[in-house]
Amino acid sequence: MAAPLLIIAAGGTGGHMFPAQALAEEMLARGWRVRLSTDERGARYAGGFPPEVDRQIVSAGTFQRGGTLSKLQAPFQIAFGVLTAIWRTYRDKPACVAGFGGYPALPAMAAAWLLKRPRLIHEQNGVLGRVNELFAKRVDRIVCGTWPTTLPEGVEGYHTGNPIRASVLQRAAAPYTPPGDWPLDVLIIGGSQGASILSRVVPEGLGLLPEAIRSRLTITHQARDADHDMVVDAYDRLGIQATVKPFFEDVPERIAQAQLVISRSGASSVADIAAIGRPSILVPLTIAKRNEQEANARGLVEAGGAIMLREFEFTPESLSAAVESIFEHPGLASEMAEAALSQGNPDAAEMLADHVEDVANVSRARR
Repeated sequence: MAAPLLIIAAGGTGGHMFPAQALAEEMLARGWRVRLSTDERGARYAGGFPPEVDRQIVSAGTFQRGGTLSKLQAPFQIAFGVLTAIWRTYRDKPACVAGFGGYPALPAMAAAWLLKRPRLIHEQNGVLGRVNELFAKRVDRIVCGTWPTTLPEGVEGYHTGNPIRASVLQRAAAPYTPPGDWPLDVLIIGGSQGASILSRVVPEGLGLLPEAIRSRLTITHQARDADHDMVVDAYDRLGIQATVKPFFEDVPERIAQAQLVISRSGASSVADIAAIGRPSILVPLTIAKRNEQEANARGLVEAGGAIMLREFEFTPESLSAAVESIFEHPGLASEMAEAALSQGNPDAAEMLADHVEDVANVSRARR
C-alpha cells in the first residue's frame, strides 16, 4: 500500500515556504509522501526542501505586482493553474492538502476544495493573508502560527506556532554571548520585500554609535541586488566591517552567532529569532495592508525580547539609540535573549503534522 500523500501548497516568499519546508521534513519523517505545489517564484525558495519532496510547478498569477497587462493575465493564469491542479489531484488523490498562503497556493487549494479532499491552511501571521482568507470557510481546519490570529466570524483556529526548519532546530536555544569587550556581531535581514529601508537607515544608524562600539561591529547585511552597492559603499565609508549579500544560506547559524538581530517582523523571521533566542530590533513592514507584521512582533516585544520601531519612527538616530541601549547593558541583552527564547515553539512542526494526520483520519473515517 502506497504511503499517504500530502500536497503542500505555498509560494511567493520565504515567509510562506520556510514553515512549509518544516512541515515537509516532519511528514517525511512520519513516512508520508510529500509534494510541493508552487509557481516559478516560489520554487526559488524551495532549495532547502528535502530531495524526497516532489516539486510541481503550477501557473499562478497575482493581482498585487506587475503592470496592467500582468494583472489582466492573472485570472487566466490562475484558471489554467486550477485546471492543472484538478487533474493532478484527481489522478493521485492526496490524503491531505495543506495551504500556507500566497497566490501560488491557490490552484492546489481550489482543486482540493472542488474535489472535496481533506484540507487545512496554516496562517503564519496574526492576520489572514488574501488566499488563506479566501479559503478560511472552505477548509477542514485553520492552524495559526501567531496567536491570537484574526479570523472570520464563526471560524475556529488552532494555535501551534510557526514551524521552524531543521536547520533552525539545530541551533535552537544556542548559548548567547552578551555584548562585551569583543567583536559585536549584528545581523540585518529584511526578507524578500521591503528591505530597502533597512539598507538606507541601518548603515547610517550604526555609524552614529560611539566609537567604542562602532569599532567592534561585524555586520552581516541582507540587501536586495538593487541596494547592494549602496550598502557596501556606506559601510566602507564608515569603516565598518560588513558582509553584504542578497541571500544567506546559513541564516540560522548567523542568528546564533549574533549579539543582535535587526529585522523585518515577518512570521518566519520572528519564529527563527525566538527559537534561537536573540535580542532583536523589529521593523514591521508598513505597506502590509493588514498590518500583520506588527501583530507578528507583538509577542516578542511584550515579552521583553525585542524593541519595535515602526517605519515612521525608524530613523538613524532612533536605531542608534536602541542599539546603544542594548550593547551598553550586557545584562539587558541577556534578559532579552531569554525573553525571546521564551516565545519560541520548537514543537510547532510536530503539532502541525498532528493536525494534518488528524484531518486526514477524520475525513477517512467519514468516508
